[in-house]
Amino acid sequence: MTPVLNGVTIAVVGGDQRQIILVNALAEMGAILKVIGVPNLKSGPKIIQAASIHEALKDADVLLLPVPGIGDGGRVYAPHLSVPLILTEETLAHLPLRVPILVGVIKKALKQLVARTGHRVIEYMELDDVAIYNSIPSAEGAIQMAMEALPITIHGSNALVIGFGRTGITLARMLKGIGAHTYVAARKQKDLARIYECGYVPVAFAEIDRVLPGMNIIFNTVPALVLDREKLKKVRPDAYILDLASHPGGVDFETAAGLGIKAVLAPGLPGKVAPVTAAQILVEVIPKIIMQELGLTKKGDA
Repeated sequence: MTPVLNGVTIAVVGGDQRQIILVNALAEMGAILKVIGVPNLKSGPKIIQAASIHEALKDADVLLLPVPGIGDGGRVYAPHLSVPLILTEETLAHLPLRVPILVGVIKKALKQLVARTGHRVIEYMELDDVAIYNSIPSAEGAIQMAMEALPITIHGSNALVIGFGRTGITLARMLKGIGAHTYVAARKQKDLARIYECGYVPVAFAEIDRVLPGMNIIFNTVPALVLDREKLKKVRPDAYILDLASHPGGVDFETAAGLGIKAVLAPGLPGKVAPVTAAQILVEVIPKIIMQELGLTKKGDA
């Protein structure tokens, strides 16, 4: 790989299999990686295993956090560790304010933390290119889960996609491609027009109740409560609901369980069903973000 990150020191705190591939790629680009909480990672001339978060942050030009970010109590996502990896305000205070923090998803704990310290955070999973790339494994994983859960084929089934954003667009296209009768619900009139143009059945949000009784599969991509108690009462009991929105999702899961409807919250599918592809997406975009943030490239080039 081209050594575009020569002289850049990156603190990598936490992660899973995606981080292994990403760290090795960043090292090949010339960066020095100071790592803690990444599983099965071999040290090398450019990959240094840190004994603590404080040590990893020392002299760092960038702080790279995992896609799921930081949970309650400052716990960094590091699922393989038996001992929690905690990022505290005291530790973060040692990181100069000029150093950008890159994280996949900004959760409440990190928002509160940086609000107190004043650090700048880039939520890379919300960038259009990353989200569109990730919509591919998300959609494939969602369809895989539906195939495994249902006693019928996707081909010939009635499938409703709620939301026509970056994931919804890809998912609807794949469903139609394998023969599902594909319905797509959206709010904006321009989206409904595009849904019609794509050959799907457009459903205005105000009219969802009309189509719910006939759906075999319902995929939600909207991060707000869209399938509440009253709407779930209209869903057939043998339907399968898969919620791809970020936690807590857009489904009243308690009501669904009470009605005997199988409803599953499944955010973050790329890292679960296709971790190598998910990592390759990060390898494509993270170096560009770092170069842009550190002034190593013109904004238009990224």
